[in-house]
Amino acid sequence: MASTKKKTKVKTNNISDIDKLSQKLLSLDTKLSSNIPATLFISDLHGEGDRFISILRGRFGMLYQTCIEALPNTFSIDKIQYLVKIIRKQQYIKDDDIKMDLQDIIMCFVEILRYKISNVDRNISDSLVPEFRSIISRLISGLPVPDYVFEEEVVSHRIIHYLSKSIKKVLLDRIMVLGDIFDRGPQPDKIIRILSSRWYRDMVYYVFGNHDILWMGAAAGNRSLIAEAMRISSRYDHMELLDRLGFDISKLSDFASRTYPPDQVTGNFKAKTDQARSMEKALAVIQFKLEEETIRKHPEFEMDSRLWLKKLARLLKSDKTEGLRDVNFPTIDLKKPHKLTEEEQEVMDDLEHQFKTNFRLKKLLRFFFAKGQTYLIHNDMLNIHALIPSTKNGEFEEFLNKKGRDLLDYVQKSIERIGDAYLLGKKQREKDLALMFYLWCGPKSPFFGKDAMKTFERYFLFDKESHKERTLYWAKNLETETFKQKIMEEFGTNRIIFGHTPVDFTKGKHMASEDGVAINIDGGFAAAYYNRGHALVHTPHQLYGIILPTPEELQQASVNSETVPLSVEIIDEFVSPIKFKDTSEGRMVKEERDRILGELRKR
Repeated sequence: MASTKKKTKVKTNNISDIDKLSQKLLSLDTKLSSNIPATLFISDLHGEGDRFISILRGRFGMLYQTCIEALPNTFSIDKIQYLVKIIRKQQYIKDDDIKMDLQDIIMCFVEILRYKISNVDRNISDSLVPEFRSIISRLISGLPVPDYVFEEEVVSHRIIHYLSKSIKKVLLDRIMVLGDIFDRGPQPDKIIRILSSRWYRDMVYYVFGNHDILWMGAAAGNRSLIAEAMRISSRYDHMELLDRLGFDISKLSDFASRTYPPDQVTGNFKAKTDQARSMEKALAVIQFKLEEETIRKHPEFEMDSRLWLKKLARLLKSDKTEGLRDVNFPTIDLKKPHKLTEEEQEVMDDLEHQFKTNFRLKKLLRFFFAKGQTYLIHNDMLNIHALIPSTKNGEFEEFLNKKGRDLLDYVQKSIERIGDAYLLGKKQREKDLALMFYLWCGPKSPFFGKDAMKTFERYFLFDKESHKERTLYWAKNLETETFKQKIMEEFGTNRIIFGHTPVDFTKGKHMASEDGVAINIDGGFAAAYYNRGHALVHTPHQLYGIILPTPEELQQASVNSETVPLSVEIIDEFVSPIKFKDTSEGRMVKEERDRILGELRKR
C-alpha cells in the first residue's frame, strides 16, 4: 500500500512538471509569433513636467498611425481622421459626410484593439472596464453579440466611449527614456512620479543621462556635485522645487546673501531673484574649489586644464583683471585658492547631510537606481544617452583601461554599487564618487562628449572664444559607414539611438542619418534649448520621428479645440510587421523555447 502511494506521487509530480513545461513552451511560442511592442523613445525632458504630461496624454501622435496600421488600406484619410476624432473625444460624433454607421465604427474600434493584441506583452482585458468587458471580449474574439449592441443608440454610444478609452490605453506598449530628466525645467519630480506610477512603471525603460548622474552622485555624497546641483537649481530659480524636495536652504541663503550681495554679482549669472543670484555665485565658487580637489586627487582623469583657481588668484594678485567680468571673490585665499573657508565648509557639511538623508529625494532617485542603465538594446537598436567615446580616427576611446561596451558595463557596475550603498545608507567608496564627477563632465564620459564644461569661463571671462565647448568626435564619426558598423558589431544591433545634443529641424536638420542607422532624438525639449523636442516611435510597421509642438502651439490648439500640430519624419517602413522572433531578444527566447521542447521530447 505504501509502495503504491509513492509511485502515484511520483507520477503526479511528473505530470505537474510536464504541464509547467508545456505551459512555458506555449507562452514562449505565443511571444515569438507576436508583433514587436509599439515603443516610444524620448530624451532630455529636463524638468518640463507639465509639457511632458500634455504630450503624453496625446500619445505623441501614435493614435493616427495606429488606426492606419490596424485598418484596411481601403479606408480613406477622411475616415481615419473621423475615427481618430471620436477616439480623442471618447464619444460618438455624427458626420453626414462620412458614410459610417454605429456598427461600422464599433467594428473598426474592435479591429484596432484586435491589432494591439498581436503585440508582445499585451493583455487587452486589463484595459476594458468590467461592465463591458464581456461584450467587448466577444467582439474581439469574433463571437456573436446581442443585436442591441448595434441597434440601440444609447448602448452603442456607451460601447464607443469605452472602446475609445481602451484604445487610448493600449496605444503604447513601452516607453524608452534616454536620460536627463533633471535640471533646466522646474518639475523633474513630476516626470519621475509619472514614469514610476503604476500606470507606466512596467512599460518604462531608462538610460542614464549626465544630468541624472549629477543628482545621483550628489545624493550619494559627492560634494562638488552637491554644489553643482544646487547651483543649477539656483541659476534657474527653482526654489519651489527645492522646497518640494524638502531642502532647507536657510544656511546657504544666509551665507550667500552676506558674502555675495546681489548688486555686487557682476559675472554672467542667470538667476532672476536676488536670493538665487547670490546663491548661484556662492555655489559656483564652492563648486570650483571642490572640483579642483577631485581633479588633483585623480590624475587619471586628465582634467588639469580645468584648474582655474590658481590662474584666477594670479590675476587678482597682479591686478590684471580687465578680462574678468567679476572681481569680487572674498572667499578665495590668494595663496590657497582651492581651500574652502570655514563658513563654506559649514554650508557644504549641511548640504551633504541633507542630500544623503533626504527621503523625498531618495524616493525619486530610487527610480533611477532601479530602472537605469548605461545602455539598453531593444528591438535590435542600441539606446544610449549621448555617445560611445571615440577617437579622431574612429576607434573606441579608452578610459580607465576600458572602451566600447566594456566601458559602459564597467560604469554600470560602478553605478549599481553606488546605488546599493546610497539606498542602504552605507559608506561610499571615494573612487566611485569621483567617477560620478567624471561621468558628469569628463571628456571621455559616455554621457558628456565635449572637451570641457566651460562653466568658469562663461561666468567670469569676457573672451567668448574661451566659452566654446568643443564637441568631440562622435557626430563626425557617425557620418562614416565604418564607425557605424563598428558600433553595431560591438553591441549586436542594427541602429543607434541617442539624445543629449539638440537637433534644430528649423535649420533643415534631420533626426536620422540618411541610411536611418543613427537617430538623434533630442530636439531641445526644455525652454533653455529650442523648446520643441523630438520623439521616436517604433511600431511593427514603421519607424518614424515626431517633431513635437512648442508650448505655444499646445496652448493655441487647446484654445481652438484643435488637434496639436505634429511634423513626422518617416525613417523606415516594413513590408510585413516585425515579429518578436525577428529580434535579437527573440532569438534568445527561441533558444529557451528549443531547450524546453527538447526536454519535453526526452520525457
